[in-house]
Amino acid sequence: MTYDADHIARKTIGNPPQPANRPIGADELELDLDSRPVLPLLKKAISFTKSRELQARGLYPYFRTITSTRDTEVVIKGVKVLMFGSNSYLGLTNHPEIKHSVQAAVQKYGSGCAGSRFLNGTLDIHLELENALAELVRKEAAIVFSTGFQANLGAIGAIVGRGEYVLADKEDHASIVDGCRLSFGNFLRWAHNDLGHLAERLRNIDLDTGKLIVVDGVFSMSGDVAPLPGIVDLAEQHKAAVMVDDAHGIGVMGTGGAGSADHFGLTDRVHIIMGTFSKSLASVGGFIAADTVTIEYLKHTARSLIFSASISPANTAAVLAALKIMRREPERIERLWQNTHHMQEGLQRLGFETGTCQAPIIPVYCHESEPTLSMALELQKEGVFVNPVLPPGVLPKQSLIRISLMATHTQKQIDYALEKMAKVGSEIGLI
Repeated sequence: MTYDADHIARKTIGNPPQPANRPIGADELELDLDSRPVLPLLKKAISFTKSRELQARGLYPYFRTITSTRDTEVVIKGVKVLMFGSNSYLGLTNHPEIKHSVQAAVQKYGSGCAGSRFLNGTLDIHLELENALAELVRKEAAIVFSTGFQANLGAIGAIVGRGEYVLADKEDHASIVDGCRLSFGNFLRWAHNDLGHLAERLRNIDLDTGKLIVVDGVFSMSGDVAPLPGIVDLAEQHKAAVMVDDAHGIGVMGTGGAGSADHFGLTDRVHIIMGTFSKSLASVGGFIAADTVTIEYLKHTARSLIFSASISPANTAAVLAALKIMRREPERIERLWQNTHHMQEGLQRLGFETGTCQAPIIPVYCHESEPTLSMALELQKEGVFVNPVLPPGVLPKQSLIRISLMATHTQKQIDYALEKMAKVGSEIGLI
């Protein structure tokens, strides 16, 4: 199948209905506000006009509604486009074996657990999944949370107490940042991947004071990898524990997709490994893996576990099936890296700035917000879906197009995307 502009224009599937949560138009909002008094608390919401301004200028790229399965090709507004903005690195979200496992789980357990893991919401398949995850990342035990965000909130908030310290890389994911802020400890940040700055931070903390270093194994926007060997060395010198958020490393790096700690041979020296299910593992949820004592502590102190409903049977079954496929088909990871190298080399050959990415996440730096938004929307018109990332998702003047690869992309699809990147990048003036 070709993906020329004429084909894209012809391949319409009809006009899907407008979603109920579509962005509010300026006229509608003003009419609604005229009908009721404005509370002081809500003034910030009323003064927020950025989204409507972008809509008026035709530069709004968010909440694009997909009306098909999540695969290398998706349907938006009745038109097929190639998906280069998905975190489904192994291409498993539409796998028939996973869908069958989900259906079987719903038949057996129902649609939900109707309670938290702590009380009435623990199923036997939750325990089966936790054992499988601990085995994957080579830790003694694991505990599953309903989302990866909750895993970071719960673990960091429970482990770092008053008078202790938590240190995070400046480009760590928002869930890490929020976990650090919600803990009762002192929150310090160090410059991205700057071991000298981290060492300086650690030197200013008493050696016998509790401290946790939290870092993304693979950074979600820049696609670069944390310098874990140096981080672990510093941690051991300063009696600090290390926690790695491997949301974008599980299923991508390490032996059999075990993650970035395994990639560096540091699993035994990294104390806590966090991962998510919404990337390589084709579901929703997250986990923390560590030694048995730490997991037992988190099971009884992590508020986002104790006071939140259990991960659903369907989501749990999906992850179990994805893990089986990942073990059975290691060639998926090999294809993912082949695709990644092909795309990265192509972009660099065209003259795009891609930074120091070392993962299936490839940033194309546009630096300013407007060309970033324009490029994303023009690429969609050409049949290629990518994600525009603006501050605060990245630092000021670092706006980028985030391209992500899947094991199931074909070389033909990647070449088509490169052709359209060249066309749009040239028109916008990036190359």
